[in-house]
Amino acid sequence: MNDDNDIVVGLDLGTTKIATVIAEVDDGVNIMGVGKYPSEGLRKGIVINIDKTVQSIIKAMREAEMMAGKEASGVYTGIAGDHIRNIQGRGVVAVTGKDNEVTDEDVNRVLESAKSMALPVDREVIHIIPTEFILDGQGGIRDPLGMFAQRLEANVVIVTGAVTSAKNICKCVNKAGYDVNDIVLQPFASSYSVLSDEEKEVGAILVDIGGGTTDMAVFYNGSLRKTSVIGLGGENVTNDIGVGLRTSPREAERIKIEYATVRELSDEDKKEMITVQGLSGRGDKQVSCEMLAQIVKPRIDEILTLAHRELSEDPLYEMLSAGIILTGGTAILDGIAELAEDIFTLPVRIGIPESITGLKEAVSDPSFATSVGLIKYGAIHAGSKLVEEKGKSMFDTVLKRMKQWFEEFF
Repeated sequence: MNDDNDIVVGLDLGTTKIATVIAEVDDGVNIMGVGKYPSEGLRKGIVINIDKTVQSIIKAMREAEMMAGKEASGVYTGIAGDHIRNIQGRGVVAVTGKDNEVTDEDVNRVLESAKSMALPVDREVIHIIPTEFILDGQGGIRDPLGMFAQRLEANVVIVTGAVTSAKNICKCVNKAGYDVNDIVLQPFASSYSVLSDEEKEVGAILVDIGGGTTDMAVFYNGSLRKTSVIGLGGENVTNDIGVGLRTSPREAERIKIEYATVRELSDEDKKEMITVQGLSGRGDKQVSCEMLAQIVKPRIDEILTLAHRELSEDPLYEMLSAGIILTGGTAILDGIAELAEDIFTLPVRIGIPESITGLKEAVSDPSFATSVGLIKYGAIHAGSKLVEEKGKSMFDTVLKRMKQWFEEFF
């Protein structure tokens, strides 16, 4: 196996596809290999069949390894799904450092204090994301280390989830023959590849419309403030096309990619005909672009409207100057940015992986936002691997590493 420390691998485990990217990160991010294979064994971010998931991982990884001419040993992978939730928390401690100087120990204690709340038995804390520190009543502090105070408070976002999901992801990757260097919340990973620091500072919403779910992340003042999930995605659009046109899922996916649009069609475009392959040897048939649009647009409108309803309740919504960044495979749909602007009443752009070299054309697509983001995350956190600690289970170690990821914001 390859031992080159400059090689980083991002593995995106999606509902409809497994996407993997191999890159050299010695000086920037140089894409060397890309692999993509239909996802079999996952549904809405959750592993439902380990063996099928393992086989899909192996095939996507081998394609990327052959293209790169490298063998991977460890990967950075993501976690998502409609089991992810977040709540607001607040911690308060007395500063115990010499001369009341805030130390790492004080920060750790206030974060532990913030998470000390009763949770349902089926929920566990996955992330503790500090959004603000307060020293003796003075708020708006991002990094309290080295400052003097008697009382330290922290406002945090506590992300919880069905914790067995992380264990199942680790098991699948390990059975495929690879180590898990780290597990990263997928919309957070995507932000590394499609959001600028300036956008995170002035306020932005990342909306990742994947195959099974739509994952959202709100950024403001340089930090992640909120995550949300909607249990609908591009797979629902494909299913609608399949049912409406009475064709196979594979043919429905092809039609979606090649012909689907949510733009207002001209009279001429409405009459344009599409050839649809029949089921089980039945003859092909012709359907109009207008009929296809009548199937696709209501579903996309529903997904974006639900996202708007969820996000617009946040007090920060009107302050997010950078607006909406759409990414994920469904973001390539013709006209989706314009439709989203009408629904969100905020500026909207399509998020494509940026600041990369090498085979960048192979990943210049919103569907590779997470895998390229995992590469960029790995480049920053290289050497900090997910390993079992003596006396602790793999699951305990996963939780410990997850809680450390967001410290970089401060």
